[in-house]
Amino acid sequence: MPSTLEGLVEMLSDDNEGTRWKAAESLGRMGDTRAVEPLIDTLWDDDVRVRLKAAWALGMLGDPRALSPLQKLYRMEREDARDTIQEAMEMIKLKMSEAMSGNQE
Repeated sequence: MPSTLEGLVEMLSDDNEGTRWKAAESLGRMGDTRAVEPLIDTLWDDDVRVRLKAAWALGMLGDPRALSPLQKLYRMEREDARDTIQEAMEMIKLKMSEAMSGNQE
């Protein structure tokens, strides 16, 4: 399994949903914000588990660019999937407020 950003991003479009899920998880743990745009694209995956793992990964990355797409997904997703999306949005907002307070010191 490739560990580079590019390899993991490529895996997001693999035919196997398990591979896409693992790639999204790895990208979230990697912490590289260059993965934000590919993960945003993955929010529209056919598999709900892959969509939710992409949402989780975006929350881990904490990049505000993901807020609007996550809000759109939240409105579209079935109710039992919304908790994960809500948590991701809260993680992003928390990281944004931490960054703001860090900039004021």
